[in-house]
Amino acid sequence: MAKDEGKLDVLHLDMDCFFVAVEVKDDPSLAGLPVAVGGNTDRGVVASASYEARAFGVHAAMSTAVAKRQCADLVIISPHFERYTQMNRELLRIIEQVTPDYEPIAFDEAFIDVAGAHRLFGTSEEIARRLHAQVHDELGLSCSVGVARNKLLAKLGSKAAKPTVQMSQGPPRRALVMPGEGVTVIDTDREYQFLHSHGLRALPGIGPKTAERMRALGLNTIADAVEVGRARLIAHFGASLGSQIDDLVHGIDHRRVHRSREARSIGTETTFDRDIFDPDHLRSQIFQFSQRVIARASAQGLVARTVSLKVRYSDLTLISRANTPDAPPRSGEEVARLALGLLDHISIERGIRLLGVHLSNFVGAETAPGEQLSLFDGGEADQEETPQTRRLDAARMEIARRFGEGALDHASLVAPQRAISRNDIERPH
Repeated sequence: MAKDEGKLDVLHLDMDCFFVAVEVKDDPSLAGLPVAVGGNTDRGVVASASYEARAFGVHAAMSTAVAKRQCADLVIISPHFERYTQMNRELLRIIEQVTPDYEPIAFDEAFIDVAGAHRLFGTSEEIARRLHAQVHDELGLSCSVGVARNKLLAKLGSKAAKPTVQMSQGPPRRALVMPGEGVTVIDTDREYQFLHSHGLRALPGIGPKTAERMRALGLNTIADAVEVGRARLIAHFGASLGSQIDDLVHGIDHRRVHRSREARSIGTETTFDRDIFDPDHLRSQIFQFSQRVIARASAQGLVARTVSLKVRYSDLTLISRANTPDAPPRSGEEVARLALGLLDHISIERGIRLLGVHLSNFVGAETAPGEQLSLFDGGEADQEETPQTRRLDAARMEIARRFGEGALDHASLVAPQRAISRNDIERPH
């Protein structure tokens, strides 16, 4: 064992049903109901599901059409990404009170290296329980934390700490959610026992195709792969994958926790339930997406040099256009301006099925070139973050949270209203 490899200095903090939990926090009447966050259309996809929904087989990445067939009483809520970004910032603030050595993963999880935090905050388990309690007390949300000597074991530990759910025998049948431990510590003397209780799909990098190849060899569990041995794994899967599998089944993971500023892309996109030919509809979507991606980049302390627009036509042809200006965009409005400029060079007569806005080519906010002048200070550009713009951003997020993302839009995109005629009223059949 390498030096310090036995220390349990790696934590994996994973929020429980994060998107749904935020929605329930904001609307307590949803508590205890089968809830999913996602697109409520034929082409929609579930982004997050409550434990009550999971009892019916609903899960992330499932189409909402299938989810509604699985659970007739499913409550589907459109996502409010600005709100999730706000809560993500609060989560990172709690982690930063303990250590700057953390690696955020998406909105709802992070690896944390607590090697330098013991003098102030105690053992790794004590730090994990402190974070677990703070998330509950300060955010009103729940999380699960795994404590181990590396990323692999810590992530498996956080999963083991989560609540579980099952259906009652009924009738009536209902979901029964059992609280999890909240914190699971994987001591070195029980690593193998813990690992061997998992199936091979629990390991990172073991997807459906690799798992199928392993089942063909009679390998169904981690214990099976350990028994086969490294030489046979290499013979069947090649030197690279075979060695990787053998390392993982023995609990070996050399990945370090580091705060990454190397995200390749931050983006948001949607597949429409019908092909879109209306430029004003597309412009409105671009403004909403631009606010969303700039908020996510800001939460990670990143500034993007490049703005990209992604389009898929009704015939499934996919195209992407990009712009890298001299001065990086620092506001949603500036991202939208660049993306709209790209839209001007894209034909929409063919019908647009998918639209996305992406940021890439990142630099740290403190090193980004370009000095922006503020509209509030009398300058010509409105890109610098000032107290006024921060208040505007906060107000925009709150309006979107309470009334939906389409509630606030640019005046130039609002179509003139006309009087309602009798032909506008739906007639009973």
